[in-house]
Amino acid sequence: MAIEHSVIMSVLSSLECRTNFTIKKITEYMLPQLKEPVYLHGSARDCQLVIRPAYEVFLADLSGLEGVKHKQGYFHNNEMTRFPKRVQKSLNGIHYGLAFKFEDEAAVKRFIKRLIGIINGE
Repeated sequence: MAIEHSVIMSVLSSLECRTNFTIKKITEYMLPQLKEPVYLHGSARDCQLVIRPAYEVFLADLSGLEGVKHKQGYFHNNEMTRFPKRVQKSLNGIHYGLAFKFEDEAAVKRFIKRLIGIINGE
């Protein structure tokens, strides 16, 4: 069973992730004490966290966490302005990242803590 949007928002707040903006169905968060963005996309039960595509080398590690599921391929959205662009269908390119879904609050916490550990070289 997928976790609800509001629950992910409260977990991110409890982990001291700062929110920068919300446009349409995208909310940008910064990880605590880091200038590393993650995006929360969606509403109600159809939501996912999106991270930079540079973390693709850690995909097995992140998706191997209990309750975490990687959505195949890349997630594209013009509002994820801190992420790189790639040319897909338009001439200008579109921002993209890796999307993950979660089963429960504990899975979101494990994911964020592991992502911070990867960024800090742990």
